[in-house]
Amino acid sequence: MEVVETVQEMQQICEAIRLAGETIALVPTMGFLHQGHLELMRVGRRHADKLIISIFVNPSQFGPGEDLDQYPRDREGDLEKARKVGVDLVFMPSAPEMYQEGYQTRVQLEKLPRHLCGLSRPGHFDGVATVVAKLFNITRPHIAVFGQKDYQQLTVISRMVMDLNMDIRIIGVPTIREPDGLAMSSRNSYLNPGERKSALSLKKSMDLALELFREGERRPGVIIDAVRSLISGHPFTEIDYVALCDPVTLDSVEVLGERNLLAMAVRVGKTRLIDNCLLQNGSDRDDHI
Repeated sequence: MEVVETVQEMQQICEAIRLAGETIALVPTMGFLHQGHLELMRVGRRHADKLIISIFVNPSQFGPGEDLDQYPRDREGDLEKARKVGVDLVFMPSAPEMYQEGYQTRVQLEKLPRHLCGLSRPGHFDGVATVVAKLFNITRPHIAVFGQKDYQQLTVISRMVMDLNMDIRIIGVPTIREPDGLAMSSRNSYLNPGERKSALSLKKSMDLALELFREGERRPGVIIDAVRSLISGHPFTEIDYVALCDPVTLDSVEVLGERNLLAMAVRVGKTRLIDNCLLQNGSDRDDHI
């Protein structure tokens, strides 16, 4: 496994891989890797000849007062995990390497960021789209793998790839959960034992929503109220949003159809957690977006 820290070297290596007729899978991450990340890597490993991951805590997607400086980091631990899962190349640039002095370009989507997390995190998805576009240009992957836990991010990236005619296949991987149901996240490390117990209310509320949907409930307000009530009944929780929306446009829906996205963001203590599930006829899991 090779670790690369400069854009120029990474581009040269990826060009050589392509010239050799081999395919590239990319898994972008911000590090502090957990089993959710490793599952994305396993999927990428199955779909391409070479597996590249990036580890870069992207400053442009953090707003004022957010946890950029406190975001957990573990360089050596990350590299060991990547090595064990079969990663070929790790791209670990510095912030000045990615955003050189005088940098002034960004990628901005018009509609998708105006929903869900984008409402309380203005500019966040501009930062996400910009850094992912840069990573795609640097590594030139045939395939890129993202988790469905951040469904809005996956939707934004899929739209960007489509709109800009990027010849990249985007694979969305279902959320990987802890044995107790908590969605795996690097931010889970912030939770104390009491907060972690309350954080399980997110998964419990989604299970309740799925039960109501399967019983025939089609009024979004009824399901949203039930979800909010369950979460609010737990200590340390503060709801940012609970939304039922179209899984493609992320627009709110007045009546639930055959396929609907239930998405939520909740602060548990000082930690902001997101989660989601699909309310649909048949399976509630969808492997590819």
